[in-house]
Amino acid sequence: MTTPESAAEIARQIGADGRPSRRRRILFWIAGLALLAAAGAAATLLQNGTQEQVRFRTAAVERGDLTVKVSATGQLQPVTQVEVGTEVSGTIDRVEVDFNDRVRTGQILARLDPDQSQAKFRQSRAALTLAQAGVEEAQATVTETAGKLRRVRDMVAKRMSSGEELDTAAAAAERAVAALAVAKAKVEQAQAQLDADHRTLEKTEIRSPIDGTVLKRQVEPGQTVAASLQTPVLFTLAEDLTQMELNVAVDEADVGQVAAGQSAEFTVDAYPNRRFPATITQVRFAPETVGGVVTYAALLSLDNADLSLRPGMTATAEIVVKALNDVVLVPNTALRFSPPQPRPAKSEDRGLVGILLPSRPPEARRLPRAAAAGQGSRVWTLQDGSPTPLDIKTGATDGNLTEVLDGALEPGTLLLVDVERTAAKR
Repeated sequence: MTTPESAAEIARQIGADGRPSRRRRILFWIAGLALLAAAGAAATLLQNGTQEQVRFRTAAVERGDLTVKVSATGQLQPVTQVEVGTEVSGTIDRVEVDFNDRVRTGQILARLDPDQSQAKFRQSRAALTLAQAGVEEAQATVTETAGKLRRVRDMVAKRMSSGEELDTAAAAAERAVAALAVAKAKVEQAQAQLDADHRTLEKTEIRSPIDGTVLKRQVEPGQTVAASLQTPVLFTLAEDLTQMELNVAVDEADVGQVAAGQSAEFTVDAYPNRRFPATITQVRFAPETVGGVVTYAALLSLDNADLSLRPGMTATAEIVVKALNDVVLVPNTALRFSPPQPRPAKSEDRGLVGILLPSRPPEARRLPRAAAAGQGSRVWTLQDGSPTPLDIKTGATDGNLTEVLDGALEPGTLLLVDVERTAAKR
């Protein structure tokens, strides 16, 4: 007879109680190892059935010319630009010129209402006339007191007058001379005021200080102009638009290569297919910092005889900082190239886990580079099917090609620039 305890023991041994037995766990691990071994065998067969092929891309060493350029952007502006204002407050009576008009030195640009200025001028002229009359009156007094002084002196000499009368006459004569000097000073003062009011009256006619072209007109008839605090700008004139200059911002990393006298070319959006020549006339020492970027202003002179360029246009300039002729050149891709290390010869050396897990890409296993470009650099050639290094000394570069200063390189030598890997069946 089977007891409940014996029935539980039998169920436990055959796994009928819902818990895995020790035998089943062992069978599970054996099956997993068999699958892992099968996968390893399949990977081994797959790897042994394929062979990796390495192909190198090359580029030839050249002999030719190298031009190094620095790019900078800026705006066109006239060589001489004048802002014309007025020192006189008043109401604009007439405007004599408009945009783009050619003007001459002294030509009237606009007129202020002259009534108030004319009134002050007439008042000053009357004050001058009054002061001149005072001079004549004082002169008459001087003559009178001088004659009286002579008579008193004669009478004193004849003992017909006292010394006190002589002192009084002398003092009166001196006061008359002083009054004459005061009257003359008032004349000069009145003359100065008249000249100032006359100049103010002349300034009601706003005239051009230069020969040029009207770029801006910022005033209309009837507009009130107040010049009490600062001079308002009414017109902007450009002296000669056939001769302009380009003000560009040169980055601090490039300013050491830029100097006066260097040639340049620039383009503007209005003429995308046209390149304009220019010459650097000045590189300023004062820095300009915008958004944490430090730049230095460089001025380029240019010829605008056809008036195709206009003030304010944005231009992109390429400044030629170095021009080399007949030098040995290597492509920059060759300077950046390093051959990958070869993969292990036998997959068994990597073990089962090494076969199943992917290896590092060949690009991640590079040979160490030589010194930085500009001092010593390293390029690679293909000899007997293997990459062979060559050390060279480099010079100037334009971003695509680099000058070779020293090294055993001849034009036409093929240098390695890239590597391609392909898988092929054996």
